[in-house]
Amino acid sequence: MREVRTQVLLVGKLPPGVKTWSHNKGPQFHLFSLFEELPRRRLEVRFGKFSLADFFDQNAVGSDTHFQFTYWTVDQNGAWDYAADTRGYTVGVVVDYQDRDWEFRFAEVLMPKVANGIDLVWKPWQAHSENWQYELRRGFIPKKLGVVRALAYTNYANKGIYRDAVAQFEEGQVPVPEITDHPWHITRKYGFGINTEQNLSHYLTAFGRFGSNNDKTESFCFTEVGQTFAGGLGANGALWHRRFDRAGAVFVSNAISKDHQTYLAYGGYGFLLGDGALNYGREKIVETYYTAHLWRGIYLAPGIQHVNNPGYNRDRGPVLVPSFRLHLEF
Repeated sequence: MREVRTQVLLVGKLPPGVKTWSHNKGPQFHLFSLFEELPRRRLEVRFGKFSLADFFDQNAVGSDTHFQFTYWTVDQNGAWDYAADTRGYTVGVVVDYQDRDWEFRFAEVLMPKVANGIDLVWKPWQAHSENWQYELRRGFIPKKLGVVRALAYTNYANKGIYRDAVAQFEEGQVPVPEITDHPWHITRKYGFGINTEQNLSHYLTAFGRFGSNNDKTESFCFTEVGQTFAGGLGANGALWHRRFDRAGAVFVSNAISKDHQTYLAYGGYGFLLGDGALNYGREKIVETYYTAHLWRGIYLAPGIQHVNNPGYNRDRGPVLVPSFRLHLEF
């Protein structure tokens, strides 16, 4: 169950039964919380099994695949290789300090044994992940709501290094480079990201993400992205007299490092990528959607994605991916 903790910037009346919270208008409310009201200044501690993506890098315009975009480097920062098992969960603790116009959040969690694996390493002194996020609830445009979130992370796990795998291949030790062909050893992956939202008008919000990681160490949990940029717009249907509808458009560009490119070009495989060769090009995606509220808890959402160089390979695509979602709430 996802706890919605982002500031809703798309102004307009929400469907019956949907609650959110505001930092500048009276008491705060939490969706799926046992508390009806919370103080503006507070310290929150959570521990157990959860998804880091429910607490970090949230965005009111580009984080909800039920009603918004579906491409996963729009839903999350693609360069944030956040700790998770195959199903997207980890175990650990999240500490969050909330103030009137800002907050700081930290998480210490476990890493999986292998890339995208279902089993976690229950030795946090060996394999572990740290995540930090600072959120400033202030816009770039005077007198208009906005949010800026700065994210950083470090992952320690039994991960290979692309340059070492390439060296093994070039020395003739293996027929193809294999990122998992190494004895148990702990290596580090680190990165950062920026996440922004900005109201442009009463019904229109711009958003963007930028992220980068060292991408010399094996991609391990989320996806194989070394650098990402995403920018787009979200609109509230009240603008065209459909107050429960919403629509959006976004452009995304993803890249990987030279070491990662060479590994794939020599025929190496990651936990997601591998064509046996690589004619490298940045991956570029355009996505649009429209979510229509039909009646009570019934929504229909057609959408389309145009993907250039899928998997960073110029020999693949472009690909046109239509989608159609039915969302029911009871």
